[in-house]
Amino acid sequence: MARLRFKGVFMLPLPNDPPFRPVRFELLADAEPGLISRALAPFARRSLVPDVVRAQRRGAAMLVEIRVDAMPSEVLHLIEGNLRQIVGVQRLVVVLCAELRQAG
Repeated sequence: MARLRFKGVFMLPLPNDPPFRPVRFELLADAEPGLISRALAPFARRSLVPDVVRAQRRGAAMLVEIRVDAMPSEVLHLIEGNLRQIVGVQRLVVVLCAELRQAG
């Protein structure tokens, strides 16, 4: 029996999930000093280095995108939970990307 994944529900790993998957986190939060370092801390605690980090201020808010091309499936829900707990977070979207292929 497969579990459905709804917005706002932690993405727990399923038995048939691949061990690694490309994922993008899109975070909208209050523009505060230290926001970017707090957003990167859950990755650093698990020795993960994001492949892409982008941040853009939009008035009183900050849009932060963090992409990991080979996220271990078993920690995806943990990092999602950590990002949701950051003070000032207004929205978090987790995008499971299609497999990235290298040209050549």
